[in-house]
Amino acid sequence: MKAAISMVRRSFIVQGQVQGVGFRPFVFILAQELQLTGSVCNTPQGVVIEVQGSEAAIGEFHFRLMHTLPPLARITHLSMGELSLVADELEFTIKTSTQGSTHAVLISPDTAMCSDCLTDMRSGRRAGYPFTNCTNCGPRYTITRSIPYDRACTSMACFPLCAACRAEYKNPRDRRFHAQPNACPVCGPHVWFVRNEAVPQAGSQEESQTRRCETSQRGETQGVQTEKAAVRELATFLLEGGIAAVKGLGGFHLVCDACNAEAVARLRERKGRPHKPFAVMVADIDTARAFAVVTDAAERLLTSAERPIVLCPMRQRPSFSWMSGQGQQIATVERGNPLLPVAGLSPDTSTVGIMLPYTPLHHVIFQEYAALCAMQRLPVLVMTSGNLGGEPICLGNREAQQRLGHMVGAFLFHNRDILVRVDDSVVRPLSQGKTLYFRRARGYVPRPTPMLLMDDAALSPEKTVEMPTVLGVGAELKNTICFTKGNDAFVSQHIGDMGNEETAFFHQEMTGHLSGLLKVSPALVVRDQHPNYLSSAIADAMQSDTCSVLRLQHHYAHAHAVLAEHRYEGEALVVVLDGTGLGEDGTLWGGEILRVNTQTLEHQRLAHCAPMPLVGGAEAIREPWRIAHALLLELGLLNESVVLPWLPHYAEVAALLPAILARRINTPYTTSVGRLFDAVSALLGLCLVTTYEGQAAIRLEEAREGVVEEEAGLLYPCPLLWKAKTGEIDTHALFAALVRDWQRGSKKSIVAQRFHRSLAAGLVLATAELAQRCSITHVGLSGGCLQNLTLNVALQEGLSQRGLVVLSHEELPPNDGCIALGQAAWGWRMLRRGC
Repeated sequence: MKAAISMVRRSFIVQGQVQGVGFRPFVFILAQELQLTGSVCNTPQGVVIEVQGSEAAIGEFHFRLMHTLPPLARITHLSMGELSLVADELEFTIKTSTQGSTHAVLISPDTAMCSDCLTDMRSGRRAGYPFTNCTNCGPRYTITRSIPYDRACTSMACFPLCAACRAEYKNPRDRRFHAQPNACPVCGPHVWFVRNEAVPQAGSQEESQTRRCETSQRGETQGVQTEKAAVRELATFLLEGGIAAVKGLGGFHLVCDACNAEAVARLRERKGRPHKPFAVMVADIDTARAFAVVTDAAERLLTSAERPIVLCPMRQRPSFSWMSGQGQQIATVERGNPLLPVAGLSPDTSTVGIMLPYTPLHHVIFQEYAALCAMQRLPVLVMTSGNLGGEPICLGNREAQQRLGHMVGAFLFHNRDILVRVDDSVVRPLSQGKTLYFRRARGYVPRPTPMLLMDDAALSPEKTVEMPTVLGVGAELKNTICFTKGNDAFVSQHIGDMGNEETAFFHQEMTGHLSGLLKVSPALVVRDQHPNYLSSAIADAMQSDTCSVLRLQHHYAHAHAVLAEHRYEGEALVVVLDGTGLGEDGTLWGGEILRVNTQTLEHQRLAHCAPMPLVGGAEAIREPWRIAHALLLELGLLNESVVLPWLPHYAEVAALLPAILARRINTPYTTSVGRLFDAVSALLGLCLVTTYEGQAAIRLEEAREGVVEEEAGLLYPCPLLWKAKTGEIDTHALFAALVRDWQRGSKKSIVAQRFHRSLAAGLVLATAELAQRCSITHVGLSGGCLQNLTLNVALQEGLSQRGLVVLSHEELPPNDGCIALGQAAWGWRMLRRGC
């Protein structure tokens, strides 16, 4: 006679990315397979699961819960409890979501269309439908108004499900069970094409389209034909050389044919972007390989669920034929017809930003566009943010008509509201599987950064620290904001440069949205110490009886950001290399070696680069030749043998610089490495005037391409000197040696390579000496200059070779996009210490 099976009942409270990602149906099916009864429910505390059955079955349930999750699900905390048995329970059920004043769940980032949905678009009722999705893919963050992540809390609330979609939505065994954006041509959003000259009064087209969508009972065939006709019109317009604004996932793109040099030039003129690179979208990896070098690491990023823009080297000579995924030749281009206007897409660099389609609408567009190209040209489209330089990306149809109407000849609209504007992310693959972020936005936000080292074997909510919320309002350039909640820091998507009313409004828009989404209110706001920053004014306006405002120096914020990414506890040196930031002594910092203790929160400036004059202040940043000329004057290097590339253009202004410098009229001094790059770039005649941030440094790095180590030869001196209690990295000696080398007739490429190697060597030696003096083993690297791949790699390799543990940015950009995290992490630690 068999012994009776011992029954138990347990609860699981799961926190993390577990709503809107197919987690509940996964739990439902798993419980059924293991013959367990109970329930699963979305609650403010997370997903609450109760299971009843044998000890062995529940043990298996626990194991598979942790190790066989749906593609987009991610568990950050899990707690278990014992419950009393429930008599006569016969099944496992999915309960209705509950709401509360707070919650402990994560919003999923927007993710690229999955292969199953792409298959669904090839035939059946969703054939060609540009809003196809399921629980494994599609929009999330950009359409979410509030938690819980249910359809009523998204911009899909105004699209009632048809009978067929409702059946999928309610079937736990269907891939679209509780897929909140689920839709089809009968009940979902639609696209339409409008020529700019025929744009009706604001709102009339959009409103009539919405009414058609809401009342449509015409069946799937007519809906698909309408979608296809609109996209075909767009494809034809682009092939004819037109520029269009296309509504996408997180905002509008400005789109044109990347093979049409005239169209690219017109887009540059209209967007006011003469040199900054344009990103392109291609249908598949094979197309990308026709004109760019796509490494395995780059391919992994390009095909990931996040689908960022990936920087890849351009081929020296583009391929003139390319193959389909089945190995068949699908196009041939005549030798006289260039595949891509390389100079037009990326004038200053030999890399190009590439992305693959990440929405079903993109796939439909490329299907039509590739067919029209008819094997005559490579189907590649410029896809750049729908905005003027410095402004936020356009979000709504009316907004796009008003802000982009003068730039485009046509619009492709749709009537699914975008609730949160989000740009494309920009990344570059590094060695050892690491990624260098230039812009962190779509696909990665709102993924949190944990700020404490956790025991992965015991993911328990009891370990969550109950802490007041801190808000970091970010920097003035490349702004982001950051809220803390418990152990986690939530950094927003890229907001932009806080130099105009539109970006300031976007900043406030995101502060309100994220606080509402997370259901938090800051008890502490941390801002930069610069008194005139717009972000500082926004922070000061939040001061109240329940909310304090503190200031943190810009470069210390950089330091705390990189240390927070690594959950580093203790003392470290941090090398911060960027443009300029107001220092504690009132001067402009930018080439710093800092001593930081994340436990005591003590800071010390150990060393910095030699100060340089900025004649004209901000004007010197826009005109780097001023920095080079002033530095030559200051160091006594200006003589007849020095060739000054700027004299033919700026002789009158240059003649005034000696007197201005002598009297220190509007001439602040800076230790900035970014400005040193500018000076060298101008001296070599590479960039006298900039049209976008970092342009001079980009051209300088590009100039050294192709120079091998042996050819570069000597290093310019860059010693660590001691002045009072602070070290000074003698970049003046480096610059003087470089000038003499340039005078002797060394090639630009050689000088550029020697500069990079010498600067890196000087920084490594100075950091290693300071680390030894302070008995410190860990060194962080941060600042916008770390986006220079040559400098980044040289520093990491040099410091590692000296036995130091290097901490670099792996989740956020090293530029000012990380400042908000540093501010929030420092403030969070201040509150933990009771300060």
